[in-house]
Amino acid sequence: MRTTVFIFCKSKRAAERTRDSIIRFIESVLYLRVNREKTHERYVGEMKFLGYSFYIKSVECRLSVHSTSYEKLKSRLRELTGRSNGMGYERRKTALRLFLMGWLEYFKLADMKSKLQVLDEWYRRRLRMCIWKNWKKVKTRFKNLMRCGIDKSKAWEWANTRKGYWCISNSWILGRALNTDILRQANYPFLMDCYRKVVS
Repeated sequence: MRTTVFIFCKSKRAAERTRDSIIRFIESVLYLRVNREKTHERYVGEMKFLGYSFYIKSVECRLSVHSTSYEKLKSRLRELTGRSNGMGYERRKTALRLFLMGWLEYFKLADMKSKLQVLDEWYRRRLRMCIWKNWKKVKTRFKNLMRCGIDKSKAWEWANTRKGYWCISNSWILGRALNTDILRQANYPFLMDCYRKVVS
């Protein structure tokens, strides 16, 4: 059976002394083998355990989400909001909600609100890009922009644009036509909305 143990010390020298002492005890008294390649001392912020990391705040060690876990979250969201993954509106919403709620339930012990707020902005832009791509034809774009309250002349102008999907997703036209309230009313899950449900 393999066991992972974290021992927190005040300084690097103290950590080195504690490491050597613990290894001697485990090997000479308990007659167990220590994997020395995986035994090392590091600053608390560099440690990773089950996707979590640690940091110090007001002399207290707290949990955060490790950077690699954030990258995996972003990578999965990129897949689910991909322009060509073949998902329809409802299937995408369901997949996003299940994934976000599961991920947040697992990491709910971590302090992550500020990072999620930044990631949520990027995520909403991805949603706008997906929706814009689904409005493939000029007539469809024009009709939907008008339905979202865009002036007729501007709706026609932007419906005929040749700018790329990612570029358009950050434009004022989609920021207004597909604002946060409209996306929420369409039942798209947001990171911060899911986060509030999990931690409440």
